[in-house]
Amino acid sequence: MSTQVLAAGGYRYIPAVSQYSGGVAAEPGFRIERVRFSKVVPLAEGFERIERHLASIGRPNTAFCACELRSPAPFTEQGFRDFNAIYIVTLRRWGLMSGDVNPVARSNVCPELDPPAEPGFHAFCYTVPDADAAPSFVVAGSGESAEGKGDYRDNVVARGDVSPAGLRTKARWVLGEMENRLRALGFGWEDCTATQVYTVHDIHPFLGDELVRRGAMRAGITWHFNRPPVQELEYEMDCRGVPLERVLAV
Repeated sequence: MSTQVLAAGGYRYIPAVSQYSGGVAAEPGFRIERVRFSKVVPLAEGFERIERHLASIGRPNTAFCACELRSPAPFTEQGFRDFNAIYIVTLRRWGLMSGDVNPVARSNVCPELDPPAEPGFHAFCYTVPDADAAPSFVVAGSGESAEGKGDYRDNVVARGDVSPAGLRTKARWVLGEMENRLRALGFGWEDCTATQVYTVHDIHPFLGDELVRRGAMRAGITWHFNRPPVQELEYEMDCRGVPLERVLAV
């Protein structure tokens, strides 16, 4: 994996697929901040709130570098493609995308209980100038399927196997993807301030052997009782190293 720089945003990113990048890291002289909404904000309203927030702190829309979405239920393959076509319209308008290259990292998961009525924003990240900033980054979410190789379902690791052994296999693959992305950005687990897991299945059988032993829980772990965004995926993770986080009341 290699990275490219979005100079207008003050960050570099891992090129991946048109709907999102593999992760982002602040360039020297910038830091990444994260804002979580107090409740999920529908997509169009969320973009408007993000735009207002960036304007209020004197940052351009191109400073937007990552987001965490919540959707009502896992999409079909076609449904996911349709959703992504809607999502990237605003990114194009904001000048973030050149052709099909999308620099913005993203996670999009589906709460099993009390889901939102429509897709929306849970959190977002952006860069701000900071001459003395320590390095900061966000690794995009990944489920147990290789991206950019056709349909997700055709590439699912241990497809249909939600036994303890099957889930361990899925988790190992996702952990490997997290480590690949961290390494591409110049980081490791020791640099993370937060690691998140998204699954409705029991992670305890492999929690110690995989997540703890590999270093993914150095800063603890946040387990969301959510499903990945596409049907037949069962396990997803993301991680970040961000010095400042806040909650924006809705």
